[in-house]
Amino acid sequence: MKKPTLQTSVLWLGSIAFALFVIDCAPNQIKIFHYPTTRKDTSVVDDYFGVKIKDPYRWLEDDQSEETKAWVKEQNSITFDYLNKIPFRQNIHDRLTELWNYPKYSIPFQKAGRIFYYKNDGLQNQSVLYMQESQEEQATVLLDPNTFSDDGTVALKGVYLSGNGRYLGYAISNGGSDWQEFYILDLTTKEKQPDHIQWAKFSGMSWFGNGFYYNRFPEPKPGDELTDINENSAIYYHRLGTLQSEDKLIFQDPEHPKQTPWVEVTEDEQYLILYRSKGTHGTAVKFMDLTKDQPTFNDIVSDFKNEHGVITTDGKYIIMWTTLEAPKKRIVKINPDNPNPENWETLVPEAEDVLESVSTAGERLFGHYLHNASSLIKEFTLNGATLDTIDLPALGLASGFSGNREDTDVYYSFTSFTYPNTIFRYNLDTGESRMERASQVDFNPDDYMVNEVFYPSRDGTPVHMFIVHQKGLKLNGKNPTLLYGYGGFNISMKPYFSTSNMILLEKGGVYALANLRGGGEFGEAWHRDGMLEKKQNVFDDFIAAAEYLIDAGYTSSDRLAIRGGSNGGLMIGAVLNQRPDLFKVAFPAVGVMDMLRYHKFTIGWAWAVEYGSSDKETDFKNLISYSPLHNIREDVSYPATLITTADHDDRVVPAHSFKYAATLQEKNRGPNPILIRIETRAGHGAGKPTSKKIDELTDMWSFMFYNMGLSY
Repeated sequence: MKKPTLQTSVLWLGSIAFALFVIDCAPNQIKIFHYPTTRKDTSVVDDYFGVKIKDPYRWLEDDQSEETKAWVKEQNSITFDYLNKIPFRQNIHDRLTELWNYPKYSIPFQKAGRIFYYKNDGLQNQSVLYMQESQEEQATVLLDPNTFSDDGTVALKGVYLSGNGRYLGYAISNGGSDWQEFYILDLTTKEKQPDHIQWAKFSGMSWFGNGFYYNRFPEPKPGDELTDINENSAIYYHRLGTLQSEDKLIFQDPEHPKQTPWVEVTEDEQYLILYRSKGTHGTAVKFMDLTKDQPTFNDIVSDFKNEHGVITTDGKYIIMWTTLEAPKKRIVKINPDNPNPENWETLVPEAEDVLESVSTAGERLFGHYLHNASSLIKEFTLNGATLDTIDLPALGLASGFSGNREDTDVYYSFTSFTYPNTIFRYNLDTGESRMERASQVDFNPDDYMVNEVFYPSRDGTPVHMFIVHQKGLKLNGKNPTLLYGYGGFNISMKPYFSTSNMILLEKGGVYALANLRGGGEFGEAWHRDGMLEKKQNVFDDFIAAAEYLIDAGYTSSDRLAIRGGSNGGLMIGAVLNQRPDLFKVAFPAVGVMDMLRYHKFTIGWAWAVEYGSSDKETDFKNLISYSPLHNIREDVSYPATLITTADHDDRVVPAHSFKYAATLQEKNRGPNPILIRIETRAGHGAGKPTSKKIDELTDMWSFMFYNMGLSY
């Protein structure tokens, strides 16, 4: 495949449509006369290796206190008072609702002749799980999460089919929390079974025989469910028809309470695979031969230095992907009688493009490669022989290609910035793809185009970026632009269709997505260049992306908004401190803002392999250099900023955003609004009801356009 060069357009899809924004609304006409009073406790001072660090808003970490609840109420009051006065806010809400209102389908999956898929009619808060007894049969509703709660905030977190296809295990989460409860449905009788599992987190259900394996944490104290540190996770086996208290303990490691174990059973139910991690990077792998009378765990790899994932088995042998001696991944075959790494056989060697993941169906392996962050799907035999490269509709993102050993066809989806999500079925015998479900979104792809560019970062490193806009866009520096980034945890930012982004694009705006260091788009070396002591590279890459968009004429500082969530929220906070002059509007969402204390809440300790920990002096010096909370300056006029978080976020606890908002409101010396929007009965993002998504996105676009002096 030919590599695109600087400013080469890779998707030309039609003619100009719609008009530019009307510039008739001066920003900041809505005056904020005062922010809610936030009490400062100057007595709270921490000593980090002789350096005294004040933390006057420490009390906001207690989200259960009456004082914090009152502060949240006051902040939301002033935020929504501001947003409610934006004259075109309802117009945006109406258009988003109109755009969102079309049927959406997931990739179907099969088991024992049955076909399952999710469908959302358009504006349902949660997608509904359907089942077909065969291709010819009419689909029926199997689980409707919209009936789980009145407000749509109880979500279906995952479903897990038993090996014989009789039982469906499913997980639910309440209010966006990472905590899960497991239930069982008998697919023959359609009756819910009495089994009930609680206090599972970051766990699936891996079926074996008449039950399943899962991992859970100890039950937290009442009131501490959303903030208490998560440690001492253990693996259990639950047999159907029994109480959770009777579950058999399979694995625990009390000497290492902050190592997280999780398990999966191979499709043939021969091996139980045990993974362990010290955080979000680096795994150790064991296996247990379940065909033996008294099976025990045996090591495959135990040093936590690389990433590994078992794909399937080939009779006796285990097939696994690994980054060991292959930063962009390779596929290996392991003899369980001699599983040490020096004895692994390479089936598919490391390639120039990063191998992001591997799935299997019908005795085939499907390697999902990334070429400049776009999907490239290669098909292999179980022995590693190359069969084909799957033809995809355009440059974009393909997902799926996962099934059972007996399957003769497999489903996948394809999407890109200007290609709404579409479902295909791939025949394993003929190698042909057939469209199963086309999108019905109100969108004309012929009006838009996507550019791929490489721009230089501060140290000269070329960084890849997608730029999406209408055809015929004038590079006059006046186009409202939203720049998005993440840059961490080996997570890749890939092309995808966003209904929300149409609010910007159909009015002549620009959407840009930068593939920053710290992500996984170009392999493990790219990831490592944006973690620990090299985290500043991520911020430099993002700042350089903004400068490129301005220098190339796409936009200007007065028309540039930036957005990122979670680790991306951390990035937004950091670049605001470093270059507040470069942006007009900022959206730090559910961000990790206190880099000195993040590891003291829920699962935050697991991120230390990515960030480092303030418990170590060298890490502290690096963290304090960019921590968003600790680098806010008093002599700066900050961009208009809308911070977003949620009261049930137990991944990145809302205290991060609370303390950050209070400090930014206190120190900002300019006229731009600094607001925090705190969602109720919502978490880190997963499972959020459609109604809440539309409301939040309405407020984001309204805030952005208004503060740029634009009207919708």
